[in-house]
Amino acid sequence: MKRSGVDLLVGLFVLLGFAALVFLALRAGNMSSALGLGPTYEATAEFDNIGGLKPRAAVRSAGVVVGRVASIRFDDQSYRALVVLELDSRYKFPKDSSVKILTSGLLGEQYVGLEPGGDSAMLAPGGRIAMTQSAVVLENLIGQFLYGKAAEGGAK
Repeated sequence: MKRSGVDLLVGLFVLLGFAALVFLALRAGNMSSALGLGPTYEATAEFDNIGGLKPRAAVRSAGVVVGRVASIRFDDQSYRALVVLELDSRYKFPKDSSVKILTSGLLGEQYVGLEPGGDSAMLAPGGRIAMTQSAVVLENLIGQFLYGKAAEGGAK
C-alpha cells in the first residue's frame, strides 16, 4: 500500500517536470504567445534585406511586443522580401508608421521595430506599411570597414 503512494508521487513529479520542459521549450522558441494570442490584424511591409529575421519574431513598438512576424516570402516581381506582420488588435497604428529590422544586442535575435507615424488615419487590416528600413548585416559592415581601410592604405 505504501509503495503505490510513493509511485503516485513519483509519477506526479515526472509529469510536472515534463510540463515544465514543454513550457521552457515554447518560451525558447517564441511560441508561448501563440497559446494565448487574442484577436489580431495583418499588415505587410517590403524590405530589400531582412538579414536573419525569422517567422514568429517579435514586432516591438517602444520596446513593447505588439505582434509577431506571421510569414516571410520573396516577391519575384519586385525582388524584395515581403514580411507579413500579425499585430495585436488592441494596438492601432497610424497608416504612415514605419518599420525597421533591429537586433537585440550586438549579435542577438532580430525583430521588427514599429515606429508610429503622425497621420490621423489608422492602418487598416491588410494594409501595407510603405516606409521600411532593411536589416543592418554585420558582414556587410565589416566588409565596408575593411574595404575602406584597404583604400586608405593604397592611397598612402
